[in-house]
Amino acid sequence: MNSIPIHIPKDLFEPAAIRHYEAELSPFCLSVGIDEYSFDKPLHWQVDITNTGGALLVAGTVEGTARGICARCLEDAVFDVTGEIEGYFLIPGVEADLDDIDEDEFDTLPADDVLDMAPLIEAALILEMPLVPVCTEDCKGLCAKCGKNLNEGECDCIFEDALPLNPFAALKDFKFE
Repeated sequence: MNSIPIHIPKDLFEPAAIRHYEAELSPFCLSVGIDEYSFDKPLHWQVDITNTGGALLVAGTVEGTARGICARCLEDAVFDVTGEIEGYFLIPGVEADLDDIDEDEFDTLPADDVLDMAPLIEAALILEMPLVPVCTEDCKGLCAKCGKNLNEGECDCIFEDALPLNPFAALKDFKFE
């Protein structure tokens, strides 16, 4: 994802000041672990930036439709995503109340007063991606023997056992002394 700079205007450095920003984000691809997701249509994002008296609070949402690969049948898995954008940026030279905030929950506003929204949007999207992407909750997956997509119908495979395959199946005929 390319940089999405927001230049913080001088009036936003006044305590309790607030500004609203929103835009469309061009389609892009997002890697989450071993999964790859694409956004074929623009995503919409919006945030409010609020001066809390020593820091800038960034809060908003990003919305779009993600496309990935179903982990069960390898077909397209398409789903809507709404992520919560959050960020807390200390204003250099201004004392902020950090009593209830852990050190890893805030950053410092860059010296050029420009916030890059890209990392915040990307983090919001990553948190909303499924651990295991599936095309539908009742996806039947692929036949373990022939690879046929079982969502399209049953296959002609004959399994020797009615028992599910397991890592110890090779030992079923082993003679223990």
